[in-house]
Amino acid sequence: MKEIITERLVIRRFLENDGEDLYEYLSIPKVLEFEPYKPFSKEESYEEAKRRVSDERFLAVCLKDGKVIGNFYFASGKFETWEVGYVFNEKYWGNGYASEGLLALIKYGFDELGIRRIIARCDPKNPNSWKLLERVGMRREGTLLQNVYFFTDEEGNPIWKDTYQYAILKSEFMKRY
Repeated sequence: MKEIITERLVIRRFLENDGEDLYEYLSIPKVLEFEPYKPFSKEESYEEAKRRVSDERFLAVCLKDGKVIGNFYFASGKFETWEVGYVFNEKYWGNGYASEGLLALIKYGFDELGIRRIIARCDPKNPNSWKLLERVGMRREGTLLQNVYFFTDEEGNPIWKDTYQYAILKSEFMKRY
């Protein structure tokens, strides 16, 4: 995947030396509250940066100076449908970076990759996430009840979570943008 350049951001593949920037946000419990993993140690963050170099599904979201402020997960599925996910450094929340980056990624997917449909899933208890999806034109397709769990309780029982599913078709996006 080639770099995507916006007014304020560069979306690119991860580099091995992105570990420190990953640690800055992947180590914060608040940032990972709705993610399927626990906070990373510094060593784990450096290893994760190295792993992501060869994982095309993860894209670094960087300021123009190269600082990684978040990442996208962007993966191909069945029927010309791709899934997008995101995590951003809380220091940069509320500045429109996620909207700017997500719009650019969606446009790239439709224009350059020939994608027909893009979906995203988020926790109903995370209004920042579902409001972002709605801001970029995605529509809520439904609520999946107790469809996933990331962690278990003390007795090993799943802690079930609900999920909102959002989507946008290329035809919908083109009418809007």
